Amino acid sequence: MANCLGFRPPSTSISTVLRSPVFSSAGPCFSISCNLQSNQTKAFAVPRRSMMALVLSSCIFSQFEGNVAFAQQSVEFREFIDTFDGYSFNYPKNWIQVRGANADIFFRDPFVLDENLSVEVSSPSSSKYKSVEDLGPPEEAGKAVLRQYLTEFMSTRLGVRRESSILSTSSRIADDGKMYYQIEVNIKSYASNNELAVMPQDRVVRKEWDRRYLSVLGVENNQLYELRLQVPENVFVEEENDLRRVMDSFRVNKLSA
Repeated sequence: MANCLGFRPPSTSISTVLRSPVFSSAGPCFSISCNLQSNQTKAFAVPRRSMMALVLSSCIFSQFEGNVAFAQQSVEFREFIDTFDGYSFNYPKNWIQVRGANADIFFRDPFVLDENLSVEVSSPSSSKYKSVEDLGPPEEAGKAVLRQYLTEFMSTRLGVRRESSILSTSSRIADDGKMYYQIEVNIKSYASNNELAVMPQDRVVRKEWDRRYLSVLGVENNQLYELRLQVPENVFVEEENDLRRVMDSFRVNKLSA
């Protein structure tokens, strides 16, 4: 069954420093001059060890910074092209495709299961879109997208409460000359651990999840296409640049007659 946007709703992220012992080849020293020399040696040894530790720490920190920078630059992308339905996008190479999901295509992060990507395409028999502007301005499209998300996440559980907000709405002309809308919303879910409790203090409300939803809307072949990204807010902070690369790569393509 198509939803209010014309989509079928889907079923619903050192080394260990070894300090070698210092051995002295000299025998025991009992003279005053020898003791003085020993004390001077010890006085010198403390700052020397401190200096060695400082140098070693600097090396380790520099290596750590290098590893972080390498990790940030090592994200590879792969292109997915659907020649049957007419769209394409890039996605992180390590993401895996999940078959059987109620979406045209579905990928997810292999480690952060709440981080995923899907594409929805409106039915060709029930939609006659000419442009994404048929949805109205981006602000109106954003409201429709948020309503659709809230409908899909509607719960019959007692004590469940959802908080939502539209973070941004925008439009852009891509290199294919077509206009795309980009919508970002946040949804938080709260639930009580004991909604049937008599005393209010026994009904403790906790946050279940806090997610960002990113949508890119485009029109081609008289159909409305939506690329969806779901990501926990704490993961979005770390992977924002990569996720925006996915959004910016989405294209809708003309199907041959």
